[in-house]
Amino acid sequence: MVSKGPLLRLLTAINRRRMKLLMGLAFIAYVASVWGNFVNMRSLQENGEQKVESKIEEAVAPLREKIKDLEKSFTQKYPPVKFLSEKDRKRILLGVYCFNCGLQVFGIQVFSAGLGMNDFDICVLRRDEITKEKVGQKDEKRNVEHWIGHENFELINHDVVEPLYIEVDQIYHLASPASPPNYMYNPIKTLKTNTIGTLNMLGLAKRVGARLLLASTSEVYGDPEVHPQNEDYWGHVNPIGPRACYDEGKRVAETMCYAYMKQEGVEVRVARIFNTFGPRMHMNDGRVVSNFILQALQGEPLTVYGPGTQTRAFQYVSDLVNGLVALMNSNVSSPVNLGNPEEHTILEFAQLIKKLVGPIGRRFE
Repeated sequence: MVSKGPLLRLLTAINRRRMKLLMGLAFIAYVASVWGNFVNMRSLQENGEQKVESKIEEAVAPLREKIKDLEKSFTQKYPPVKFLSEKDRKRILLGVYCFNCGLQVFGIQVFSAGLGMNDFDICVLRRDEITKEKVGQKDEKRNVEHWIGHENFELINHDVVEPLYIEVDQIYHLASPASPPNYMYNPIKTLKTNTIGTLNMLGLAKRVGARLLLASTSEVYGDPEVHPQNEDYWGHVNPIGPRACYDEGKRVAETMCYAYMKQEGVEVRVARIFNTFGPRMHMNDGRVVSNFILQALQGEPLTVYGPGTQTRAFQYVSDLVNGLVALMNSNVSSPVNLGNPEEHTILEFAQLIKKLVGPIGRRFE
């Protein structure tokens, strides 16, 4: 008979080993479980962090451009500006039309104002304060971005059909489409801009005692029977023609200016602007200079209507700007024609542009 003592000890030893093994397995399972939970939690945490980072990125993205503009304002070098003493500086409101948007906007700072998108460069060189009203459009914004951030320049997006409340000394009211395709696209908006918009600008001039210059047009003469036209010529117009929204709008704007001058004592200047060309013209402007240049660059035949013997005169934009600034600061309150008296045939213009652009244009063929 086997003694129970050694057997019990053997069973006890085996049980202890089993218990240790089971405990070891349980510990390993526990560690694996904890590790799995840790990994899952880590994964969830990483996903959460990614989502948070994504949300932060979405929130910050719209600010990046503003930050870049702000950084640029500290590093950008502006053209040299003539210094004016404090008493000689003026706050100038320059209202212009944005080609694609159809809105009007204003800009202000201490420069001297000029025409459209080009005029700033000359205006700004005097260091008056210019507030530019412009039509919220990216293409047009690029035309003034070299002044954005300057201490004497401010860009305000505003529709001139709505009243504007601001303190200024001078107002250059150029807020109107001028190319036929553009102003005929929305004739009602064109009429509102030139009538209600002008009324708002005259109201502003009256409230703050500012002088207003209206950018009128040679189109107020209609289809003239007199060449060249002087300021006393009343014109030969069609009030219901395809261009009437622009022509008649400008004629009413002139009438408003002189009504405010006579009744309310507002100082007004009226510039009747003739054909103008220069840098930053829109490719789809629809007028002869931009049409010829675009066709020449694309290697296409230049479109000349009729025999090409009809004459036109074109002034360079910087000359026009100088004329506008001179008129604004003059004592002349009657309408003034601003243009180039030297006329050339359309065929001569076409041949000149083809000669100058020709070698470049052939690359596009």
